[in-house]
Amino acid sequence: MKADQSPVLPGDGATDYARYMRLDALFDLQRPSAEMIHRDELLFQVVHQSTELWLKLAATELTEAVARVEAGDPAAAEALLGRATLAVRLVTDHLEMFRYLSPVDFQAMQPALGNGSGAESPGWRRIQSASRRLWQAFDDEVSARGTTVAALLPAIPGDSLHRLAEAMVEWDERVALWRARHYQVALRVGGHAPAGTPNSAANMLGKILGHRFFPDLWQARLCAVAADSSAVHPED
Repeated sequence: MKADQSPVLPGDGATDYARYMRLDALFDLQRPSAEMIHRDELLFQVVHQSTELWLKLAATELTEAVARVEAGDPAAAEALLGRATLAVRLVTDHLEMFRYLSPVDFQAMQPALGNGSGAESPGWRRIQSASRRLWQAFDDEVSARGTTVAALLPAIPGDSLHRLAEAMVEWDERVALWRARHYQVALRVGGHAPAGTPNSAANMLGKILGHRFFPDLWQARLCAVAADSSAVHPED
């Protein structure tokens, strides 16, 4: 006899899966077809709405990572940061969907977007803020150990703080790759002139391509490489 599969959770939906995932509310978040001025509005909204969800997760993991560093547990922070990094990688992958959105189609649907801009993303602002707090917590922990970032990076790889530093570099790099891909999408789909062109809407995106959350970590890596090179090839 088949077990009773009737939903037991409160809420809307014919199944517990639909109720737990709040599918009715989720599917209502996209503009109905009757209101769309272009069919690709659905593609555009799905990519950006799912991006905001992944960024929400990334910011949550980063915030917890900060708390773990402050509690003296960099190993736990490293694992959380890895989850946030993977979330941003998935966000970057979503941008591939815009290969199917032409500049002509984007221009046709743009009136539906009003003055909206990706720069207004609350998810992006949250990960910016959390990344700054992570650096402060990390720097405080380095100081508490009586060492420096420059001395930490060439240390034994098994050291938990060293591993966290490597995870932070990976996070920084993954965010930079996302920004770079976003910039290319703006050029390809938005029909913008490259950064540096007067009055180009891509100028703002172009300016932040080289930004890093943790420049001291990158500099320390360069110094470590230079020091190693000098040791291998000392001057005559």
